[in-house]
Amino acid sequence: SGIGGGNFACSMSNISSFYPKSKQGYGLGMNAGLGNFGVTTMQVVIPLVMTVGIFGALAGGPMELESSSGTLIGRIEAGTDTWIQNAGFIWLVFLIPLAFAGWFGMNNLRTITPNPGNPASAFGKIIGLYAVGLVTSLIGVYALGILNMWVALPLTIVLTLVLLRLIPGDIKPNIQKQFAIFSNKHTWAMTVLYILTFGSFIGFSAALPLSITVIFGNMMEVAADGTVTRVTNPDAPSALTWAWIGPFVGALIRPVGGWISDKMGGSIVTQIISVIMVVASVATGYVMMLAYNSTDPNSYFALFLILFIVLFAASGIGNGSTFRSIGVIFDQQQKGPVLGWTSAVAAYGAFIAPRVMGQEIQAGTPEVAMYGFAVFYAVCLVVNWWFYLRKNAYIKNP
Repeated sequence: SGIGGGNFACSMSNISSFYPKSKQGYGLGMNAGLGNFGVTTMQVVIPLVMTVGIFGALAGGPMELESSSGTLIGRIEAGTDTWIQNAGFIWLVFLIPLAFAGWFGMNNLRTITPNPGNPASAFGKIIGLYAVGLVTSLIGVYALGILNMWVALPLTIVLTLVLLRLIPGDIKPNIQKQFAIFSNKHTWAMTVLYILTFGSFIGFSAALPLSITVIFGNMMEVAADGTVTRVTNPDAPSALTWAWIGPFVGALIRPVGGWISDKMGGSIVTQIISVIMVVASVATGYVMMLAYNSTDPNSYFALFLILFIVLFAASGIGNGSTFRSIGVIFDQQQKGPVLGWTSAVAAYGAFIAPRVMGQEIQAGTPEVAMYGFAVFYAVCLVVNWWFYLRKNAYIKNP
């Protein structure tokens, strides 16, 4: 999945070269929006294919569930035949034809791509680069066991960059050229803003089902003597039934955000959605607190889900607006590496958001996580205004 995410970043770099600056938001937003439908697609498809033996003998026989499980098509009761292995095999339906389509239908853009050599040479370079990522990710996993998350993650990123810089051979000059983006202050500004948008989208995609399961899967019960305990909510909503809606809305609206930004300017759109995300995060945190401490959490579920959908919609629009800004701010040489760098860093949101949410839920204060996100969004408001919207901005409303 990480390699797939890297290929997604490559596609963003390539796609940007097909469009003039006036259409960067729409072009990049459309590509990214279609790509992010993978999140929604699998959240919908996987629970469904697990209930049917669609691959026959190729996938093996069914298994019996030991306990009931909620899905998009209702509740699978214990003892029902379930093809859990289809959750893995279903990916092949998409990946095999895409592999052939990519091999026979795609070409490198010679104007911006270093000479890849023959296929064996090209794959050798790719495998070497991913080997660096694999080594540093393993080191990062180990570091997470002994260091605070906010220390381990930056160390992993820095170590990856150092090792990439040390790679020998004819690929070294091209890597050095890409490192020029780190001396550009706009790289850092757009990294923060892309974490605001894509980092939130991918993070909430993982955090939403966790929140539904934990916050609404339990409830407070008051005994006759006044003792308050947490018990299982027998009528809890199923995360698999509802969690896909947020990513669906966020992915669907990304091209719209890019198109609007091409008309209005990327930074003004980013500023508007940042305000919305600050307010929605605070409101979501407050509702989560009420639900977590309620004897009837289901009464808060509709409002909780609507607020999360607002967050997904705002982050999706913001994805399009930040793409537009990157396409306008950076030249042809730096635009691609910046898109790759920002998307790679923001992808850590898929780890950070559910980790933070889980820790705060465990501590009994789920609202603190959302309030923390709201503070970060407020910082992004200031960064966006300082760089691109104030009177003497470096680049006015790119």
